Amino acid sequence: MNIGRSTDDQNSKVGYAAPDMSQDAIKVLGAIKRFGSTTAVNGLDLEIARGTFYGLLGPNGAGKSTTVGMLTGTLRPTAGRIELLGKKLDPDDPWFKARMGVVAEEAALFSRLRGHEQLVFSGMMYGLAREEAARRALALLGLVNLERDADTLIADYSRGMRKKLAIACALIHSPELLFFDEPFEGVDAMSAETIRRVLSGLCERGATVLLTTHILEVAEKLVTQVGIIDHGKLVYQADMLQLKSDGESLSNVFNRVVGYEGDTRELPDWLGGGRASD
Repeated sequence: MNIGRSTDDQNSKVGYAAPDMSQDAIKVLGAIKRFGSTTAVNGLDLEIARGTFYGLLGPNGAGKSTTVGMLTGTLRPTAGRIELLGKKLDPDDPWFKARMGVVAEEAALFSRLRGHEQLVFSGMMYGLAREEAARRALALLGLVNLERDADTLIADYSRGMRKKLAIACALIHSPELLFFDEPFEGVDAMSAETIRRVLSGLCERGATVLLTTHILEVAEKLVTQVGIIDHGKLVYQADMLQLKSDGESLSNVFNRVVGYEGDTRELPDWLGGGRASD
């Protein structure tokens, strides 16, 4: 059994269909997630309009990945309500999985498959006919600059190639919602530029992208709206155009909001390139 749409629906979605922009893509109301005595997310409220490229930032352990886990259904909230595309999220309902693409920090791929085979398999799991999945796979391999590696075993892919292939797998069924958890980790500059171009283009077509990243410079260049989470709560949110018009850098805002005063530790005297004493 696959998790894709009906045959009529998939045939009508060869490209990106125009989404209903009147509803929020993501709405989170008072979400809480506890792991035993640890509260990872603590009363999170979040609303993201359709077509938004949203950057969710925060220090390590702030609750970013836990939030993405709840939004994608891999984690169940302890309390609160989550709505996606105007419907209350039910992680067991294939309707939601069929409309989202997810790229985790570590790409979940079959290392003994070839790049093209992995894409075709992913497409068929979402209900595409084999021929349509193969057609889309070729297009996506070209889009992420992997066409020359289509017949290479994934076991032989670099980390950046794996990341790009994982993104292609997340796109093959034309999702309306995309979640990317640290997509630039371990990715070279050329691959990162490809990923940035693809994600920006998706939002221009009406898809909604939620991105988590530690790289503030990437978020500042890419996202249209930014939120900062700290200790499991959304503590700051702003439109990037407004932030730029105010003349304030995202780095300065981030450091102020999370209370980071910079690293003032001094190097040990013996660090500095000198020769060791005889």
